[in-house]
Amino acid sequence: MDSYIALSYWDLAAASILVFINAGLSVIFRLRVHRSLLIAAIRMVVQLALVGVVLTTLFSVVSPLWTGLAALGMVLFAGHEAAQRQERGLSGWWSYGLGTGSMMLSSVLVTVFALLTALRPNPWYDPRYAIPLLGMILGNCMTGVALGLDTLTTSLVSRRAGVEAQLMLGATRQAAVAPVTRQALRSALMPTINSMAATGVVSLPGMMTGQILGGVPPAEAVKYPDCGGHWLGRGNGGARWCLPPHRRASPPSPRSPTSAEAGIAE
Repeated sequence: MDSYIALSYWDLAAASILVFINAGLSVIFRLRVHRSLLIAAIRMVVQLALVGVVLTTLFSVVSPLWTGLAALGMVLFAGHEAAQRQERGLSGWWSYGLGTGSMMLSSVLVTVFALLTALRPNPWYDPRYAIPLLGMILGNCMTGVALGLDTLTTSLVSRRAGVEAQLMLGATRQAAVAPVTRQALRSALMPTINSMAATGVVSLPGMMTGQILGGVPPAEAVKYPDCGGHWLGRGNGGARWCLPPHRRASPPSPRSPTSAEAGIAE
């Protein structure tokens, strides 16, 4: 049976002290973020408790329909959070639809690519792999999309006179907003670039850390995504793949040759 580090409720309570310290500093320095901080902490606890129950049920029912619905719900919720972080949102459904569509296209594409090429679970839509992997990708994608959209809208408002002047002089819409678009794209990519530049020296990837904690040698952990430390040989094409403990099958025992096969061999 696999071992893991079990945390008690007292451990969680001790960790929550840090949240209250930050809330107290917000009150002392009049930052006015203590209310949002405490609400976010309570919301996080409730969401994690609920998702634990949902994932327990979802993992027991390996179905492409339920896995797809769970992934769709995660994308829609991420789009809502990204839209809420914008100081000046777009009118109508653009504020929600643009960010949600961008995250759905990029995160689902990368997740399916990783499942089909690197992890290769059987079946490929196994929620034990698809849901956690999509969650990690969505978390990074949501930050970039929120920053990009916020920079796009705020820059357009601050540069409204310049954009309108170029349009009046005959410039196309794409040419008039090109500087703002480039600035928004740079802002969206900056967190990922900073993370990549600091990886290995300042921070370690979460999947690599999970592999090391699971007992995988560090030299091996840097090459492959983490899937609980239960590695099985090599799959088709040479890439390593893995399965959860309850689905690991023992190798087939060698069978005795039939009489016809024995005669051919002779």
